[in-house]
Amino acid sequence: MADVAVRAGVSHQTVSRVLNNPETVRPDTRERVLAAIGELGYRRNTAARALVTRRTRLIGVVNPGEARFGPTNTTVAIEEAAREAGYATTVTVIRDARAATIQAALDHFLSLGVDGIVVVAARSQVAAAAERLAGELPVVMVAAGLRSTSSLHVVAVDQELGARLATRHLIDLGHTEIVHVSGPNDWFDARARVAGWRREMEQAGLEVSPLVAGGWDGIQGYDLAHRFVRERRVPHAVFAANDQMALGMLRAFYEAGVRVPEDVSVVGFDDIAGSEYFTPPLTTVRQPFAAVGRRCLEVVLGALDGGRPSTTLIPPELVIRASSGPLPSSTPV
Repeated sequence: MADVAVRAGVSHQTVSRVLNNPETVRPDTRERVLAAIGELGYRRNTAARALVTRRTRLIGVVNPGEARFGPTNTTVAIEEAAREAGYATTVTVIRDARAATIQAALDHFLSLGVDGIVVVAARSQVAAAAERLAGELPVVMVAAGLRSTSSLHVVAVDQELGARLATRHLIDLGHTEIVHVSGPNDWFDARARVAGWRREMEQAGLEVSPLVAGGWDGIQGYDLAHRFVRERRVPHAVFAANDQMALGMLRAFYEAGVRVPEDVSVVGFDDIAGSEYFTPPLTTVRQPFAAVGRRCLEVVLGALDGGRPSTTLIPPELVIRASSGPLPSSTPV
């Protein structure tokens, strides 16, 4: 920093302000300092900075070890938000809630001196175990359906609202029989989507169809749709818990000669890449992962400055495409 100051003809305090609060430095001075930084190849010494500020600018991220759309995109969004804020992330995987696994993750993060932890808690078992991390440093839980506690912060996509948006869309199209094919019951997101579908149906005064247990994979949607056809009970509308199952259903209905949306409307959840190129393009619910990542960082940094635990639910967006249509005039096969 001293070399940069000499090259730019300023004090080292000015160099520090350019790096930390650039808006407080005159533009011409700022440009001179940045040019000197570029010429000298200056890089901050994060270890030295941590000794002074008592912050490592390192965030620990707990991933559930699921190569699924939601957990993967949430983890990526947190890393991107951290990098934009000048922080780095270190990721550890917790696949189960055993005490040894949790303790190993805690010891790993504490040894690195992380400033805070974000837990992407897809399954309820991981969330329950990860709460034990909240005693020693800020912990943000990304889990729909949880609420903040005296030491735990919660940030999540409002999964229940997303399910209500999908269900309301089908109701507005005239559908009264809307079947929900759910995700695994031990996933927070799946349970919240079931709750949203059920509450929207009840609020509309409609009979709630029996829940159809599915999963997250296309084969499960494919098999269920073929079963509907085989048993001659294809519903007027299906709300699938994710786009992969919806894709499997579209394929099965096509093979059986059941038209979408003329005979049955299909709505998914996630808006995965390529869902607009399904046949037909899929109506779905888009999750705001970038907003979740940014909010997680805001909460961690706020907690470091004494902020109280809070719960933040970020609304998703309904994306209407061609797979959903009005109630058919005749009953499907």
